[in-house]
Amino acid sequence: MILIKLGGSVITDKSTPLKFQPEAVSGLARTISEIMREADESVIAVHGGGSFGHHYSVIYDMHTKPDTYDPEGVATVKNSMVDLNHRILEIFLEAGANPYCFPPSIFIHGHDPVRDRISEMAQIARLGMCPVTFGDAVWCGSKTAPAIHECPPGVVNPNESIQQGLSYILSGDRIMTILAEILRPKIAIFATNVDGLYTSPDSGDLIAEADGGTTTTSTGSGDVTGGMGRKVQEAAKISASGTDVFFVNGNKPERIIGAVTQNTFKGTIFRSRP
Repeated sequence: MILIKLGGSVITDKSTPLKFQPEAVSGLARTISEIMREADESVIAVHGGGSFGHHYSVIYDMHTKPDTYDPEGVATVKNSMVDLNHRILEIFLEAGANPYCFPPSIFIHGHDPVRDRISEMAQIARLGMCPVTFGDAVWCGSKTAPAIHECPPGVVNPNESIQQGLSYILSGDRIMTILAEILRPKIAIFATNVDGLYTSPDSGDLIAEADGGTTTTSTGSGDVTGGMGRKVQEAAKISASGTDVFFVNGNKPERIIGAVTQNTFKGTIFRSRP
């Protein structure tokens, strides 16, 4: 099984709010369809928020830490991700990749993965469909807070406390690690808008092999989920769990094929560690 993350910087134009890039998604979808049929591999796809979810999470100041965020913000982020996901599913279907929408609310309870549902995702993939999930605003429970209005002494307040809802942004990068640690895919691929990791932002020197100690200053302005820095952290965790991780340029889908076949591969590899 192959686990593929479609980066928000590839499927959308992050410089323009709600700017979808159908041509890029079409190239990725055709590549995934080819992997499923020609290489006879099952595939699970995860996609980021790009200029959809990330755009609104910045506006409403939502983060990966659970908190009592504005309900309108939670609803807006979630709606934008459903919109983006629908567009991607339509293109996957046209490309013959047989997408099966699997939102994170199905397999995440609060912060905890629901292992049976994640195993179900793998079963669906083995039957010739491509489960597609995505980063999202996730409900995390509730907490009790003091009442806003106090009653006079001696008067019983029927609303001594109120329940405040907790939610957070669950990133697609974090989902990659959750799925990889449970499903143990053959390889995991992060398709980004660059060729891989570089020794420095301006050097042009590609890092062929990386490890958990690799650092990056390209963290992505305005990206509440951590940008490239978070991807490196998650890739290190995935490789530590026993799966090779590839960073490739998603705008050149043939490089995803190269990662799967490991012939003429160009990008950055995090080698699995026993």
